[in-house]
Amino acid sequence: MPDNEPWVYSLSIPNDLRAVTISRRTLRLILTLHGLSDLTDVAELLATELISNAVRHTKGPAALRVRWTPPGTLRIGAWDTDPAPPEPPVTCEQVTELEEGRGLALVRACAALWGWHPLASHGDRGKYVWCELEAA
Repeated sequence: MPDNEPWVYSLSIPNDLRAVTISRRTLRLILTLHGLSDLTDVAELLATELISNAVRHTKGPAALRVRWTPPGTLRIGAWDTDPAPPEPPVTCEQVTELEEGRGLALVRACAALWGWHPLASHGDRGKYVWCELEAA
């Protein structure tokens, strides 16, 4: 049974492709411990896409943020050091033609909501790309 109290986890990660696997496994553990195993597969897919974009397309560190808001919203976000907007998602028809660049299309297709915003507070720069899943 999911928690009735809100919670937030943040994982700072280096600019290293191994961080994608670490982020995915950490997310699985968080969701399992909080009784949200039914969201794990989709949440892992979405986190993988967000974190891999952050690591592949920037030169600095990144972070994974996972937030639960009762009664049933899971927000997964990735921060990176590049303030430029993410590439717009491709259409479903374009996905089959591309070898890469399908990540945000998967996020758009699987998430209830998604978005991004630039960050520039307290000397931090970059952007935050997020998506939300609704618990059944």
